[in-house]
Amino acid sequence: MAKKVKNRWLIAAAAVGIHISIGSVYSWSVFTNPLREKHNWGLSEISLTFSIAILFLGLSAAFMGHFVERHGPRKSGIIASVCFGAGLLGSGFADQINSIYLLYFFYGALGGIGLGIGYITPVSSLVKWFPDRRGLATGLAIMGFGFASLIASPVIARLISGIGISNTFYLLGAVYFTIMFLSSLYLTPPPKDWQPHGMNENSKKEESNSKDLAQLTANEAVKTIRFWALWGMLFINVTCGIAIISVASPMAQDIANLSAASAATMVGIMGLFNGFGRIGWASISDYISRPNVYTTFFVIQTVAFVLLPNVTNAFFFQLLLYLILTCYGGGFASIPAYIGDLFGTKQLGAIHGYILTAWAAAGLVGPLVVSWIRESTNSYSLTLYIFTGAFVVALAISLLIRINIRNIRKENSQSHVAS
Repeated sequence: MAKKVKNRWLIAAAAVGIHISIGSVYSWSVFTNPLREKHNWGLSEISLTFSIAILFLGLSAAFMGHFVERHGPRKSGIIASVCFGAGLLGSGFADQINSIYLLYFFYGALGGIGLGIGYITPVSSLVKWFPDRRGLATGLAIMGFGFASLIASPVIARLISGIGISNTFYLLGAVYFTIMFLSSLYLTPPPKDWQPHGMNENSKKEESNSKDLAQLTANEAVKTIRFWALWGMLFINVTCGIAIISVASPMAQDIANLSAASAATMVGIMGLFNGFGRIGWASISDYISRPNVYTTFFVIQTVAFVLLPNVTNAFFFQLLLYLILTCYGGGFASIPAYIGDLFGTKQLGAIHGYILTAWAAAGLVGPLVVSWIRESTNSYSLTLYIFTGAFVVALAISLLIRINIRNIRKENSQSHVAS
């Protein structure tokens, strides 16, 4: 009797469950003022917790990618749920005993490790379950990470005022552990040679789009030009995007004369566009191809960053920021499918982990650069023009990678004919 195949849409739902839990890290700023008032810790001291978490996200994703491929998403998902849940529980204890260093360890390091493993855990399996809709599948999961703060932020704020900081950490730790643990139990790769019903009837165009360039291991992939092209494009996209997120409110007040309340509302709406950009651009990439989507990102953002310093109209200023945020989110969501296209699915999780080191680096570089230049020049204009130059470089990379892809396809077709 044939073994029953799991429902791939429930696999996608389990992936969203994990990502919507770990994505609550984007709500960290909600804890900032309550922690300052309770402990008299400095703003930079508290903000460092978030930076440590993002750093460990990138590092653990890189180091644990091979583990995900070797042992499967269920085991790695359980490890992620334990690390993230324990990180939150430990954060409650750190708050109780007034220790910022324990907070760095539990929320930053241990929680960050849970973030990194949890982020890459479902992606490799999703790409294999959705060979016909790679962009849509990974976009769905990573959309959960982008939207998480919209759900978590108001809930956390109410919990803090109702039951206190420590109890909020304890409750979140228990709830997120449960969601992630149960989601992990359903995750599994598809059976060998499995294909979704009706995939064989797809058009020739769709088949050619889904045909992978090569099947490489992670260690083979890092030796290719196209790996470093992807790394560079993601680094530039995230550096500029995360920098804008970190100063969006004061920048809007400075350039477009928005009130503090209007700027705060704008930041909330930016989260929506971040989330919608993830599912929207990733789905579009299934139809117009990943190379075209990335080139589009960089054309849009080159124009947007040139215009931003000179746009004083509040509506158009916000519109440009929302466009940038869709590209920021779309870059995260489209990268796993792009990896599958270029390197195959043999060790997609491990390759994805390596490429996410670009996120860790960008998380440190972006906010530091924008803050330092703002303090030095008393203006955001120079930063925005520097980022414009960075996007011109990214645009050039997105065009050059096509030459590399074209040459390899040519070699592949010639060797196929010869054989």
